[in-house]
Parts: sequence; structure tokens; C-alpha cells
Amino acid sequence: METRRLATFLFLLFLCLSQSSGTINYKKLRHRKPCKTLVLYFHDIIFNGKNAKNATSSIIAAPEGGNRTILSGQDHFGDLVVFNDPITVDNNLHSEPIGRAQGIYVYDNKDVFTAWLAFSFVLNSTNYKGTINFAGADPLMNKTRDISVIGGTGDFFMTRGVATLMTDALEGEVYFRLRVDIKLYECW
Repeated sequence: METRRLATFLFLLFLCLSQSSGTINYKKLRHRKPCKTLVLYFHDIIFNGKNAKNATSSIIAAPEGGNRTILSGQDHFGDLVVFNDPITVDNNLHSEPIGRAQGIYVYDNKDVFTAWLAFSFVLNSTNYKGTINFAGADPLMNKTRDISVIGGTGDFFMTRGVATLMTDALEGEVYFRLRVDIKLYECW
């Protein structure tokens, strides 16, 4: 009986010690400096039925009664857009792209102009090769919005961090440009 109690005590002590050594100090993490930063731009040209040659995104699903060439009313609620947009290091659409932003966004609220994003930056330049993966809510009416960097490949293998989005240009409902300020906190 004594041996069983001792074994149980040692097991519980081991669990407590292993749990305490894995404790994360979130205050320290909050003030940590990023291991890598990037500022990139991506340019989204929505297909509107007339611009097939230049379009880089398209509405692939719309609410009942909607169509796939005009964004729906009520803050575009229910529209699902797929995109393959050029990424540049400056805000000029005609600059040499260093990669593509590929993914989806869905307008997900009737009352507030907001979207949910899931996309990757596929980079293939002399400076960077690989992908950076993003996901998160995008409350479009805010000047800046943060989304999560949830992983990557190549030069960005298993990276994590935060990307701050800012709408840099907007031309009606056909073109917008996002400035993406990326701060990576886990770099391998």
C-alpha cells in the first residue's frame, strides 16, 4: 500500500513539475520583437462581367437571387470570392510581382461591412521563396485590421505572427489594394 501511495505521489509531482516548466509568460511574449518583418501589397481586381482579361478574383457563390458579376447588397453578405492576386513590394499595380496572394474571402455580416479571409502569399523572388499562410476576420471599416499568420513553407517554414491589413486604395467595387505589414514571431 505504501509503495502505491509513493508511486502516486511521485507521478503527481512529475505532472506538476512538467506542467509548470511549460508555462508561457504571455506578458513577455507581448513585448517580444519580431524575428522578421515584411511590408507587401496585393492588388485585387474583381471580375465584373466586362474585365475578364484583367480580373484576378471572382465571385464563386452569392446569396439566392444574387449573381456572380455584381457584389450583393447588404454589405455584400453571403458573397464568396476566390482570388489569385499579384503581390508587389510597393503600391504600384504595374510593378514586377514577387508572388501571388491566393485564397478566399467571404462577406459574413449583414449589418457591418466585414469579411473572413483565408489565403496564402506564394512568394517566388530572389529575396523570398515559399508561402506565408493567413486566416482571420477582416472588419473592413477599420483603418487597420490584424489577422493571424498561421504557418508557412520554404523561407517561412512553420512561421507564426500577425499581419496588419490596411486598405491602401479602393476603386468602386472592382479594385482594391491592401497593404500587409507582416510581423513574424516564430522563425525557423
